[in-house]
Amino acid sequence: MNIQMDNILLGIDIGGTTVKIGMVNDDGEIIHKWEIPTTIGDQSHLLVHHIWKSILEQVDSLSLKTTQLCGMGIGAPGFINNKTGIVHEAVNIGWKNYHLADEFKEISGLPVFVENDANVAALGENWKGGGNHAKHLIAVTLGTGVGGGIITDGAVLTGESGTAGEIGHLTIDPDGYDCNCGRRGCLETITSATGIVNQAMDVIATNPESKLAIFYKDQGGLTAKDVFSFAHTGDPLSQEIIDHTADVLGRALANTAIITNPSIILIGGGVSKAGDQFIGLIDTYFKNYALKRISENCEVKIAELGNDAGMIGAAYLVKQNSD
Repeated sequence: MNIQMDNILLGIDIGGTTVKIGMVNDDGEIIHKWEIPTTIGDQSHLLVHHIWKSILEQVDSLSLKTTQLCGMGIGAPGFINNKTGIVHEAVNIGWKNYHLADEFKEISGLPVFVENDANVAALGENWKGGGNHAKHLIAVTLGTGVGGGIITDGAVLTGESGTAGEIGHLTIDPDGYDCNCGRRGCLETITSATGIVNQAMDVIATNPESKLAIFYKDQGGLTAKDVFSFAHTGDPLSQEIIDHTADVLGRALANTAIITNPSIILIGGGVSKAGDQFIGLIDTYFKNYALKRISENCEVKIAELGNDAGMIGAAYLVKQNSD
């Protein structure tokens, strides 16, 4: 591949397992992308070096020059101050008060912009995906946890310390499951892939002869995908779990929407791959709980960009800060 262009936007999406890296043009089109393993825990301080080394290798293999790179946008998990580029805490990576932007600026010499991964996914979806340049949007990522990105008046809502929009940490049940944030009963402990498994384990404990219990015993474990599969085949206990998940999420979205009044709510992440039926169930509960004036002007639908949303949104950080 020979890329003949200047002003390449680098979009970097740091996840707990892999780092997705994309070269994006000014129109939001990915012209080249790849991924590398995420270095976590005791070796997490090496991740910046690994990412930049990988970028230089790709620049060389594509016969590019670093002068064609006009900036770097980064989406990272955890609580982030987008003004300073400091990751105050990213449990899955092992960062605490980590100066991510400064580290990248020092090693690359490029302008660097850092934002929470759910926020950059919302930006990506709104730029090139299902948001379609909406002025008011909520994007929810249902994966191992629950990420939230909110756009109001066309800009990401970040708040005083960069934690606005973290709807995964709305308290749903104060006596519920422990959350990685140190509290209990957060939304993500119920409606994430992990949360669905939490619910399934409760069902197994009280229904040892159920299909879920037998499957768990035979396989030595189960996943959210397994629960959806059993629900699709008509297993009533699995269906109850999925219904409860949609109910809780629909209510949380209705409560969030009363503050932001969005025109679109996008559902993305691995759990969203359960399909239109699950999204429709969330929409039904959202409409049940939401103020009618809000719900009748709001569409709930699946996000469109999949795993590319974070890369594209991270690249958009460079674009919006250079316009």
